[in-house]
Amino acid sequence: MKIGKWCFSAALVLWTTAGIGLSAQAVQLADGRTYFVQPPRFEGATATQKTAYFWGSTYYFTLTVPENAGESLQKVMIAPEDGPDRARFDVSQTEVVAKTHDRESKLPLRDVTQDPKTRAITVTFDQPVAPGSVVRIGLYATRNPDVGGVYLYGVTAYPTGEQPYGQFLGYGRIQITDRDFFRHGFF
Repeated sequence: MKIGKWCFSAALVLWTTAGIGLSAQAVQLADGRTYFVQPPRFEGATATQKTAYFWGSTYYFTLTVPENAGESLQKVMIAPEDGPDRARFDVSQTEVVAKTHDRESKLPLRDVTQDPKTRAITVTFDQPVAPGSVVRIGLYATRNPDVGGVYLYGVTAYPTGEQPYGQFLGYGRIQITDRDFFRHGFF
């Protein structure tokens, strides 16, 4: 019998809420796709500099991989939504720090790519991030957007496996303010 994606999702929710012990098991469908039992939580986003046209800011995105995730975290995609402008990132300067229990360490990265059309950045970890960890991804912006406003970044997490299913976690919201030339004495 073939189980549809929606039937599978509903069954997983029922099993999870019923308290059946799925936390030690990975979820893998017959076609090889892997899923998180409990997806990571997106904790939020922030930037070190929030002024329009500012040169050199780091945008941080923080995720928690719960103990009952069922799979380790292999990669994260951060995709800017359309807006009046976009930050310019240097993906070669991406840094990731993971905190497991009370130990914090910088993670080596296998690959960091940016899609030239969508500008989505995909960060792939050299070693998967284990359940029970907090991950902070730092994307270095060589320049903030030229126009102030609210900029949204969609965050999607992928588990380990040959065919990982990406779980959309939510939007990181970065507020960029317009420059106030008069207040800073530029005129």
